[in-house]
Amino acid sequence: MGQNSAVPILIPFEPEEFWQQIRLIIREEVARNQETKVISDSLMETPGLSEKPLFKMQEICNLFKVTKPTIYDWIKHGKLKRVKIRSRVYFLGSEIRQLMQA
Repeated sequence: MGQNSAVPILIPFEPEEFWQQIRLIIREEVARNQETKVISDSLMETPGLSEKPLFKMQEICNLFKVTKPTIYDWIKHGKLKRVKIRSRVYFLGSEIRQLMQA
């Protein structure tokens, strides 16, 4: 094949438009990934304190991107300890940081 021969592409875009679309999609995904990182970083902060002392169940789910049944399984297998305060369940910040480093 010569260098000027066109290879048929089975998509409804011209090659340059196709690559522009791919670049746009990649930029959007990178931006979305950076936003997710900012959200997870903010979960680790508590105004006025150097470290967050307690985490709620939903915060743990968001932080590790898991469901509540997964958290209950971690508790059952000793990977995570819960702290009950009245009727609410919390998790110690120090244990969460250890789990994140493991």
